[in-house]
Amino acid sequence: MTENKQSYRNVLNATSLFGGVQVINIILSLIRSKAIALLIGPIGMGISNLLLTTMELINGLTNLGLERSAVKDISLANNNSNSKSVAKTISILKKLVWLTITIGVILMIVLSPWLSEIAFGNKEYTISFMWISIALLFKQLSSSQLAILQGLRKLQYLAKANLLGNFIGLLITLPLYYFFRIDAIVPAIIIATFMSFVFTYYYSQKLEIEPVAISRKEAVSEGKGMINLGVMLSLSSMITLLVAYIIRIYIGSSNETEELGLIDVGLYSAGFVILNSYVGIIFNAMGTDYFPRLSEIANDIIKLRKTVLEQAIVAILLITPIIVVFLAFAPLIIVILYSNEFSPIVAMVTWGILGMIFKAVSWSMGYMIIAKGDSKVFIKTAIGFNAILLSINILGYHYGGLEGIGISFFIYYIIHYIVVRIITYYRYDFYFEKGFYKIFTFTVIMCLIAFLITFISIPVLKYLLMTGIIIVSCLYSYKQLDKKIGIKEYLKGILKRKK
Repeated sequence: MTENKQSYRNVLNATSLFGGVQVINIILSLIRSKAIALLIGPIGMGISNLLLTTMELINGLTNLGLERSAVKDISLANNNSNSKSVAKTISILKKLVWLTITIGVILMIVLSPWLSEIAFGNKEYTISFMWISIALLFKQLSSSQLAILQGLRKLQYLAKANLLGNFIGLLITLPLYYFFRIDAIVPAIIIATFMSFVFTYYYSQKLEIEPVAISRKEAVSEGKGMINLGVMLSLSSMITLLVAYIIRIYIGSSNETEELGLIDVGLYSAGFVILNSYVGIIFNAMGTDYFPRLSEIANDIIKLRKTVLEQAIVAILLITPIIVVFLAFAPLIIVILYSNEFSPIVAMVTWGILGMIFKAVSWSMGYMIIAKGDSKVFIKTAIGFNAILLSINILGYHYGGLEGIGISFFIYYIIHYIVVRIITYYRYDFYFEKGFYKIFTFTVIMCLIAFLITFISIPVLKYLLMTGIIIVSCLYSYKQLDKKIGIKEYLKGILKRKK
């Protein structure tokens, strides 16, 4: 087997593992979303989303970005096979996390009346935000344990922790929604984060790492590199969450009544979940292993080009059939995922999905900035991209409602791809081989054809053509992946390992 073929297989192995986990999590999320949509409706989803978004905003403001910067430091230490350095880095992380938790919880409790006023236009949800601070605590603890598992590339543990946390959380929270409806929102959020923490803690304890005694002062002093990069990452996350928050607030306040506003927020949130969780399954699956791998070779431009190229090719080949299928059956999928009440988001989802093919490539390239620790460029691009996203989302909703939001996402993904491509070329001397653009161009064309077919008004012709483009996209992806990894040999190897 060639080194190149093995490298592609390693990418696919990680994707298969976490892709499988993501599929199961999506099924769990589907059940959760479907149940919640039926039990508490768009208004309840709007309330839940505003509470969660606010918590994420406070989390992004106070966690110092440690869940990502620590992955980079742990990966580097682990790559050097220095067990003492790994243990010390983990001890520093644990000390710093408790500092961020204290700040986050206090801040959320103190600001709860103001947060309620901003999110809902009144102080009725002050107590709710106070309780949500508990969820913030568990979330940060869980994130730190996941960072350890990810940095050490303990993929099996990481997958099990994610899966079991979501599954048990679902089993417990669904009865709450059934019996208490909207009143169950806050307890369900707390329980979900707690179960996530329980399982991440359990699997992180399985690691044979001797704890290193270190004071809080030493942790802050020796963890400056982790903190500096983390602060930049945290600032970026905070800006992203703030933008998402502002967009939801804008949608909620742009309607004639509070009820209509909450309905549109709920609809928007449902569409956003489809784009980022269901269609974006590839990004979630790949990102888990991709970032630590990239961090290990960040200073080797030849290896870096090769790794990013492999990741980008696998990403577009896997996501293209997903995009085409979603474009073909978006109305049906939305009803299955939620209910008929959520049909207004069909146009939003269709436009947003079309842009995912560009996101697959820009996402693969964008990780270079983080892996290299290029904090100045990262924060500048984060501010710039979020400013663009906020502007075109507001304009999109103002002129086109939820469909306008979808169009704005499509435009944003194209802009993001172009800018990241320019930055990585001039800053890191990164470029793709010519063979990549042949694959990319063909997949873009297939996605555009599928999108145009959605406008055909004759059902028989429409679905006949859609079936054809689905078959073509699947066959093309299979053929190209077969060239890269040898699918038959790859599957035989998996079956042998299972035996």
